[in-house]
Amino acid sequence: MRIGELSARAGVSVRALRYYEEQGLLTSTRSTSGQRHYTEHAVDRVFFLQRMYAAGLSSRTIMELLPCVDSPSEETSDAALERMAEERDRLTAHIAELIRTRDALDGLMATNRAHRERLRAGVTAVRADPAECVTR
Repeated sequence: MRIGELSARAGVSVRALRYYEEQGLLTSTRSTSGQRHYTEHAVDRVFFLQRMYAAGLSSRTIMELLPCVDSPSEETSDAALERMAEERDRLTAHIAELIRTRDALDGLMATNRAHRERLRAGVTAVRADPAECVTR
């Protein structure tokens, strides 16, 4: 099938398919006129790639997981599971950092709200912390 048909059947853009091919995640053959041609298997491959991207994996990480898909064995399955666990740990650490950042922002917002309440109550003698004025 040609790239437009694969795009329609898999529900992804032609540009995405070209990117997958550039990254070595998807293969095609070329006609004499240079048009890409894909096998039926390419539809399932694109669905698989979409699931991997939706799980937050990079092209490089997906490449590392492909041996488990292309040449399944206990060894490739173990390697894929270990790599996915590493990615999960990375995401967990990133989520923890985002929570700390959100908590810091919540603190600034609470300081600002308290400052606004003092202003509304007519208390202007208290010197404002610059953070109090940030979220007017």
